[in-house]
Amino acid sequence: MAFPTPVAVSSLQAASAADWDALICIAEHFTGLPDTGLTEFVASHQAIDQRIGRETVTLICPLVAGKRLILAPTGPLLRDYDDVRCFADVAKVAIQQAKAAGAVRPLIWLQAPTDARYAQALEVAYLAAAQALWQPLEGREARGEQSVEPVQQIGLLGLNDAQAAFLAATEAGRRLARDLCGTEPERMTPLRFADYCVDAFQHTDVKVKVETNTEQLLADYPLLMAVARSSLAVTRHRPAVIRLEYRPAGEITETLLFAGKGLVYDTGGADLKINGGMAGMSRDKGGAAAVAGFMKTVAMLKPAGLHVIAEIGAVRNSIGSDAFVADEIITSHAGVRVRIGNTDAEGRLVLADLMSHLRLQAQHAVNPTLFSVATLTGHAARAVGPYTALVENGAARQAGVSAAIAGAGELWGDPSELSSSRREDFAFIKARSCADDVLSCNNAASSVTARGHQFPMAFLVVAAGLEQNSALSKGLRYVHIDIAGSGVDGGDWQHGKPSAAPVASLAAAYLG
Repeated sequence: MAFPTPVAVSSLQAASAADWDALICIAEHFTGLPDTGLTEFVASHQAIDQRIGRETVTLICPLVAGKRLILAPTGPLLRDYDDVRCFADVAKVAIQQAKAAGAVRPLIWLQAPTDARYAQALEVAYLAAAQALWQPLEGREARGEQSVEPVQQIGLLGLNDAQAAFLAATEAGRRLARDLCGTEPERMTPLRFADYCVDAFQHTDVKVKVETNTEQLLADYPLLMAVARSSLAVTRHRPAVIRLEYRPAGEITETLLFAGKGLVYDTGGADLKINGGMAGMSRDKGGAAAVAGFMKTVAMLKPAGLHVIAEIGAVRNSIGSDAFVADEIITSHAGVRVRIGNTDAEGRLVLADLMSHLRLQAQHAVNPTLFSVATLTGHAARAVGPYTALVENGAARQAGVSAAIAGAGELWGDPSELSSSRREDFAFIKARSCADDVLSCNNAASSVTARGHQFPMAFLVVAAGLEQNSALSKGLRYVHIDIAGSGVDGGDWQHGKPSAAPVASLAAAYLG
């Protein structure tokens, strides 16, 4: 799973021309480049080429390694609404120009304002470049890694070795997340998803356990197995629950518990997706992919004191004669009777059972916080656009959990919006009769339902046994992370590159 390695370079003078073959300069203006001769060279060309400073251009320059000079202007940076993604956007364009010019080891020099929001601008530029260079796993396997991803290293002028190591671990996690999320449904069936995770964590401190026995899954994950029911007839489509655990060598001071929605394909089930809505549903495993990606970063950084546990439900929501249907009542792992409102609201069923298991583990954990991560609702994309939606319970809000993640995301180009859990959300999913305890969903699209990304969090609280009056969950911090709007570049779920949100935010918040 190779990717362009970030390399710390102290200065342009210290960069050997033999090691690098292009220089990418990212700045608002090109009047203060790291070499006087380079500044004069750009000024002389700017006098005859008005594109310089307005758009990203490539110049032949004998003063830089490989004679390739790429100038990438950010545009304005100090307006109230500007953020570090100004650098990410142009870094993506610049690295593609470097690749097209034949560079395989480009250097990046970046000039950012002293404004605090740009403290990690160079790191963000690297992550954006790596995102732009990533190509789908199936393409790499079919055509060869080097042919579709020729860039081997990216030098970062002004970074130190520790910063480069953190970046490498973060990008390794993001790459794993993109591979798992962005791969077609037969290459990444539930069992092959599990196999990819097993391979990814070989020779690391993360222990992997995969449960595929259907009888055991029926006993332990009844809601998840309802979603998987119609897939059981096809052996390769049968579900898997993947448990990942990192335990530090010394004393534990904090525990993070993650539930990841891994719908490797979502047909909608009996409530079938129509009018082309099924295309792109191989990416409905983005939440599980992000959880695995974060665990990869944890595995590489080996944080002291931090215990991290993850459960991933890799499931296919198929359509067939044994599909579960609306109006069924199914008892969750937590003992809650769930009435199915819509089979296309399947992700929350998978998460509820995973979270119920994690809830029990949290009882004995040190300083625990629980997360669910999912491409859960179209409403999240409608409500907050290309941002991750964070919905937290009262304990998490008091501890500032979402605020810390969102703050880290602002600096690292992985932004979030905070949403509140309200009493209306719990009223929406309340039981309508004595036959059940909770309603999974209404029968309208979430995008046209009021509070369509908030009420599912209320369902998860109830169905997983996390209600505040429960002695098992009292005081447990919980944040639901919906990446339906942020999970792919440009919101194109069929063709857009997976973004690996919120791996960078979590890494910056908990591992940096």
